[in-house]
Amino acid sequence: MDPEATPFYLDYYYATSSNPDIKDTSPHLPYTSVFLPIFYTAVFLTGVSGNFILIGALYFKRGSRRLLDIFIINLAASDFIFLVTLPLWVDKEASLGLWRTGSFLCKGSSYMISVNMHCSIFLLTCMSVDRYLAIVCPALSRKLRRRDCAYGICVSVWLISCLLGLPTLLSRELTLINDKPYCAEKRATSIKLTWSLVVLILTFFVPLVSILTCYCFITRKLCAHYQQSGKHNRKLRKSIKVIFIVVAAFVFSWLPFNAFKLLAIVSGLQREFPFSSTLLQLGMDVSGPLAFANSCVNPLIYYIFDTYIRRAIMSYLCPCLKSSAFGSSTDTLDSHLTKALSNFIHPEDFVRRRKRSVSL
Repeated sequence: MDPEATPFYLDYYYATSSNPDIKDTSPHLPYTSVFLPIFYTAVFLTGVSGNFILIGALYFKRGSRRLLDIFIINLAASDFIFLVTLPLWVDKEASLGLWRTGSFLCKGSSYMISVNMHCSIFLLTCMSVDRYLAIVCPALSRKLRRRDCAYGICVSVWLISCLLGLPTLLSRELTLINDKPYCAEKRATSIKLTWSLVVLILTFFVPLVSILTCYCFITRKLCAHYQQSGKHNRKLRKSIKVIFIVVAAFVFSWLPFNAFKLLAIVSGLQREFPFSSTLLQLGMDVSGPLAFANSCVNPLIYYIFDTYIRRAIMSYLCPCLKSSAFGSSTDTLDSHLTKALSNFIHPEDFVRRRKRSVSL
């Protein structure tokens, strides 16, 4: 085998053979042709409907929207666009890995997967930084958290994600292996593998560390406030729970696949590697569906744990009911935390406001 070639498909999904001269000897798990089409169909139906309702509820919401909603709408739009291509992968799994929908859809669907992956991670990072500023640094957030800035960040995220997806668009092709069509990767050189390694670190592991760091600081502030106040604040305890659920869902969905992807890249750069190609293939086969399922999880998390979004969705689905039937829409998680923590984080501002009120 050419040492410059690697048997792994390194973009997003399965580690299929990238060399058309090599026979298709990659293991195919027996559950894939039966379980995965059913699983992906459920993800498609749940994700398309959930993200569509979430976008409509926030976009057409009466009154002012939160700054965080701008990122949530863009995240839901990214997931929705990706989920539209999911039936193509249902057909792929049902046909035991064969790609029967042509070269254009092979390139286009793979490109959308790559764009969705980068866009989701970058938007989740922006959301974590936004919550960090809103909760931990309210004084600084008043200067940085502006709508024009949020729109500019979202546009930049889409442009960067589209550019990062171009290598997938250019390198993916419809390949015949034993006269059977496969949507596979072109032969990867060591230069491309090195570039893939750098991109993977910068577009996943660095944002992951940033997300975890932001939420660690948020959790520490909440715990310190809870211990100092000595009050059993249900909203503060619930906010900590939401933070852990969001982070856990993100890590559970993305980390396994990207970890196996990292091992696949390293194995392509090194001739002697402790993990066999069969083990890496099986690992990516199992962890790939978790990454796909992440696109339908976010609307469920927001609906269950974010009261503000739940009210917006109920008002969108039941417009005949008044908004007062769902409670006040101004008492959101971020606003409550900002008010609850303002005295704890900036006590000097609280004393200054009290003196000013007394003098008046």
